[in-house]
Amino acid sequence: MVVAPGSGHPQDRAGRTTPVAHDAADVVRLAASAPTLAHLDGRSTVCRACSRLVDWREEVAEVKRAAYAGEQYWGRPVSGFGVERPRVLVMGLAPAAHGANRTGRVFTGDRSGDWLYAALHRAGLASQPTSVAAGDGLALHATRITAGVRCAPPANKPTPEERRTCAPWLEAELRFVLPTVRVVVVLGGFGWTALWPALAAAGVALPDRQPAFGHGVEVALPEGPVLLGCYHVSQQNTFTGRLTEPMLDAVLQRARALTDLSG
Repeated sequence: MVVAPGSGHPQDRAGRTTPVAHDAADVVRLAASAPTLAHLDGRSTVCRACSRLVDWREEVAEVKRAAYAGEQYWGRPVSGFGVERPRVLVMGLAPAAHGANRTGRVFTGDRSGDWLYAALHRAGLASQPTSVAAGDGLALHATRITAGVRCAPPANKPTPEERRTCAPWLEAELRFVLPTVRVVVVLGGFGWTALWPALAAAGVALPDRQPAFGHGVEVALPEGPVLLGCYHVSQQNTFTGRLTEPMLDAVLQRARALTDLSG
């Protein structure tokens, strides 16, 4: 059983009683000391280091959207999702208030996720084209999805301080997965900005100047993965045509080609 936010001794999805980060120093310590990726994921999902984000995610989970009034919201930070030894890493911004903050799985249960998982399925990187709940049977192939910030932020805009506080979770995740990752698909400028310092903290050698974000931008790191820029799958982009299905498919097909995946 997972204890409700703010009460008792929190547990992760596997039922482990998990240490809680209450401030930035706790995040640094607990992220760096996680012995496995599974432990890291569990610790990140009970983090309470950013009071504004904690208050917002729990308020959303209590008030709920009318369409989901009968559902129990996750209302906690959301960890990465996918295989433990990925060849493709997809990085987004943060959980959506009524998407991942409701379902507990990144990009699951909202229209951005509808676009992303359908495209991953077309590229052969997901077992099904839809993602509506954490237990819906979806599996990723050679792929993991993560985000620069683990909590749903008000107006989808985490502050610079919140991004810095959350960064050690991403940095530790990268240390676990980078040995196998060949391509990082970065969705949006926020993710692009958050990724570079996290790569440096994970020990990846970077160019002296950070290339600007853009859709289709491709950066091959000398001793690391290839970075592919892609407009975010937000409704603002997909509804206006700034990002189309063929544009998204082209990026993911390029990611698949760079990993030498076949079949």
